[in-house]
Amino acid sequence: MCVLATTSQETDMVIFRRTWLLRAPRGQRSRRVLLRFPPSVLYKNSLHNREVLEVLNMTLRARIQLRDKASQTMESQTMESQTMESQTVESQTMESQTMESQTMESQTMESQTMESQTMESQTMESQTMESQTMESQTMESQTMESQTVGSQMMEVSKPLQVTPLSERPTRPPADCPSWPTQILWRMNTGRIQRCRQDAAEVTLLEFPLASTGEGFGVVRRVPPSTDPDLERMRRRAVAKPSASLSMWIYLLQHCSQHRCSVFHHINTEQLYDSPLIQLSDKGDIVLQTHLTEGGDEAFRTNIALPLRTWTRLDLFLDSAEVQLVLTWDGRRQVSKYKFQNNIYLDDTDGHFVIGGTRYIPGIRGYYGSVKYYRFGTKKIVHERPHKALFKDLSDFHAECEELKIIAVDYLHEVKVSHVSSATNRGVCVSYFHQFEERTCKQSWSWEAQEKHSALFGFLQTSHEQIQKGNLSMEYLRSALFDAGAAAMFTKDQVEINKTEKSRALLRSASCFRNHKASLLLASIHLSALGQALHQAKGHMYSLIGALGDDRFALMHAGYKHSQGIDGFPKDMDVAYSYYSNIGAQSNIDLGKMHQRKQYAPEPVYLSRTEDLSQRTVIGRDLLDFLKYQAERGDAESQKLLGSMLFWGQGGVSKDPESAAQWLEKSTMNLDDPQAMYDYSILLIKGYGVKRNYSRAAALLRKAAEMGSVGALNVLGWYHGAILKDHEAAVTYFERAASNGSNDGMFNLGVYHLRGDLPERLPQNQTAAFLHFLNASSLGHVAASIEAAHYLSTGELQGLSQDSEAAVRMLKKVCEQNGHLGFMIREALHAYLQGSWQEALLLYVLAAETGLGLAQTNVAHLCAEKNLGEVCQWRYHNYSVLNYDPHPSALLRMGDHFSEQGSFSASVRAVAFYSRAAILDHPQGMFNLFLWIHHGNRLPPSVHHFFNVSLHDPADLVMEKILLRCLKHSEEESMPCALALLWVQTERAVRSMRQNAPQCLLVLASLVSLCVVMVTVPLMLFLERRLRGHRTVPQRARTPSLNHGETGQQQGIMGGGEASHTPAGRDRVSAVDGRLWLSWSCDWALTVAGLCLCVFCTTLLYHLL
Repeated sequence: MCVLATTSQETDMVIFRRTWLLRAPRGQRSRRVLLRFPPSVLYKNSLHNREVLEVLNMTLRARIQLRDKASQTMESQTMESQTMESQTVESQTMESQTMESQTMESQTMESQTMESQTMESQTMESQTMESQTMESQTMESQTMESQTVGSQMMEVSKPLQVTPLSERPTRPPADCPSWPTQILWRMNTGRIQRCRQDAAEVTLLEFPLASTGEGFGVVRRVPPSTDPDLERMRRRAVAKPSASLSMWIYLLQHCSQHRCSVFHHINTEQLYDSPLIQLSDKGDIVLQTHLTEGGDEAFRTNIALPLRTWTRLDLFLDSAEVQLVLTWDGRRQVSKYKFQNNIYLDDTDGHFVIGGTRYIPGIRGYYGSVKYYRFGTKKIVHERPHKALFKDLSDFHAECEELKIIAVDYLHEVKVSHVSSATNRGVCVSYFHQFEERTCKQSWSWEAQEKHSALFGFLQTSHEQIQKGNLSMEYLRSALFDAGAAAMFTKDQVEINKTEKSRALLRSASCFRNHKASLLLASIHLSALGQALHQAKGHMYSLIGALGDDRFALMHAGYKHSQGIDGFPKDMDVAYSYYSNIGAQSNIDLGKMHQRKQYAPEPVYLSRTEDLSQRTVIGRDLLDFLKYQAERGDAESQKLLGSMLFWGQGGVSKDPESAAQWLEKSTMNLDDPQAMYDYSILLIKGYGVKRNYSRAAALLRKAAEMGSVGALNVLGWYHGAILKDHEAAVTYFERAASNGSNDGMFNLGVYHLRGDLPERLPQNQTAAFLHFLNASSLGHVAASIEAAHYLSTGELQGLSQDSEAAVRMLKKVCEQNGHLGFMIREALHAYLQGSWQEALLLYVLAAETGLGLAQTNVAHLCAEKNLGEVCQWRYHNYSVLNYDPHPSALLRMGDHFSEQGSFSASVRAVAFYSRAAILDHPQGMFNLFLWIHHGNRLPPSVHHFFNVSLHDPADLVMEKILLRCLKHSEEESMPCALALLWVQTERAVRSMRQNAPQCLLVLASLVSLCVVMVTVPLMLFLERRLRGHRTVPQRARTPSLNHGETGQQQGIMGGGEASHTPAGRDRVSAVDGRLWLSWSCDWALTVAGLCLCVFCTTLLYHLL
């Protein structure tokens, strides 16, 4: 008898094998046999069972054979020592792997017997031991396999039930384990295991996604299962998969190209893998898979994806069979296909993409939720999520189609009608006659006119422009936005009031693809400006703006997903999808920065008066001064003036022609490499001057000789792109990169990526990525886009996916967009001119893109115009959530929490102060000093910044903080300087008090100080009295000319001189007493001064 098993691993282990010898047949006999299995088959992986075999199937096989007498004699001699007559086999330990052991000794676990009956008869019953790990089924009367060889042998077999690895019991310890093993075992025995997050159902997309029809899809990686059992199951299913995919799609139009991607899989070799779902330009679905035998196979289904309705697409993969199901509006279509070989599907190899990538464009429409079932499912339960949002999107696009038809018909009606009549002025007029219904001569109905009354009212005011042919669709979408924004305010209105008219006009502008209106509507609904909060409506307009490929709407959607605010789930992969789109647009816009509607964003904060004065008075004075100096021939002023005119800096309007003239004058002396570089760029690009490569190259060579790093990079571009001399180009790029040029680093990365010089720079994506990463750290836009792509996909070997780092990288790039800078510039001009309503709207649009500067300015306007604390603190809060918040916003939020008075609020305030201190702001450091001075501890997050530890005394921590604060300007660091002096003085006095003589000196100094405080006023008082007594006798001797008369009178009265003598003596004694007291005060002040001098000297010694 033996047990045969099939395992997933290769092994030479014997599962079970027994042999018996019957010397003389005595009729029917039975024998009880215990099936003993090795621990690797019985138990799961644990501390006491390290080697585990995964059993796929197991079979019990028995054989009986008739031997001749000679063989029986030999076997009887061999088997004499065996005790095969025992009826019961006692239990043994689980580690005993001797399949042919001679005796059955008693063990810790009680064995269960298995009754074996004869092979001709009926039943063989196999039972497991008390652990019930491997359950064997009872052999029924009908055997699965029976074979007779001649008349000498009979064989029967029966499959046994196999227990999965996850259901096996844990093996108990067979002997006394070591002390560390006991500790680990006891620690983990009573622990409640945390439920694993592995699930057969993986949600690839939770929130609706706007797909613009370009190559900016959502990248998803499915990690291997952390459960070893599930991971083994997944690996076995790679060559024979059973998986399912379900997604909701709202398709707005068919593909503009021959093929576009709905969903696809890219492996680590950057090749398409299973599955690849494409959409043709006719709307048909094309499915492609990779087969196990190698090669790809695709087929076109007989069903098409419907337009402008939410459709659920379900895909079932089962070995070589494929089933595609479309469900929409109660309808269902199915398409099936069977490939020649099994499908190969390894979902951990590479990544999935929802939508398009740089290899293939995506669809134009919306994705709902997307779910992936790793181990397949017979029935997909995937109800439509976000039903209200789905319905709002469908209703909006249906309304937009109606509005576009009405607008086109209206324009046509007005153009063909040269005379304005009541009909075309009122567009659709009801005629009321007795027993007659109202009529309408136009193609639209009266109900449609009433429904879209705001649009019709606007069109009525534009008849003259329509008839002249000046009202185009582009003008219409812009005018509708302006009218809707203006309707939000009245002339003397202080608060935002989103009326029904303004909402209808902005909604119409959004329909006509003015997605600034979409962003404004989303901002109003999400921020509750002028109306109640309505997140579902805000989400709808956010998706509509992103679908329209608007720069600001894309930044808005990416920002919300990156922060997880306003009801948007935090999803870095989705955020990267939006940011990668605007990043590509920003790279294109960078080459058009000379245009008049693009400006570099300038950091002007409305709360800082110095910023505003610099844009008004100082800016004009600087421009006038530069013009004066430039006209006098100053080359530096000519260069600065040309740069200001070209870029539009300092509030100056762009003027490329004048900029080129001033830069040309600044290069006359050929002594300024920066001026020569700037003018050569204008010559190469032809901005404001005729293009001239040869003159530009000469200026660049001269500038490079004088040390211009930028000139080296442009010379490399000139040799590579114009002269096609790649060897010289790479030489220039290497020189530029070694000197810190981000352009040179990027160009070297491009050469590594393309492999144009295989001998010198072979094709190497890893080397290219490192160059892109270095250039990105220096602010290069195109390099940031390339580096972010590798970080978001993780397709390079050794590089893990880091979508958050990619989003941070692209957010910095997008915030330098020239169109965003133009919006900020217009908002600032409106504020300076007194139009705060227009400034508020423009700043709100910029703030919703995640720009911290605009968020701070919106918060300032909300506070300045009393628009409510919700508006103010909403944008203050958003500004500090950014990756690089401004220190003033952090300090404002810290002050807000510190004013609340509670300890928890104070802790939050200190967290904001710490972030401001890390940004090297002196006010943040001073606030931390006050926090520690009040007996609190410094937050651990800033210990490394100030180079302190947890055990440092408070005075040392305060001193290090204040010393760091003193590195700033004198005006900003003055409070820190005074505080530092106080801290050091207090520490010096404390150290003096620890020494007995110095302690006496401190006490004497205190007494001396008291003496000084008493004696100085007393001396002043005595000096005043003495001065008065010196003047009184002089006045008394003044009338001495009539002394005789006076004496006579005195003699008559009988007094004479004798009567005045005692009073004079008293006066002299009083004066002498005051003099003595003054002399004593002088001595006291002298002694006190000496004591204080000694004290100050000692204190100075301790300070130094």
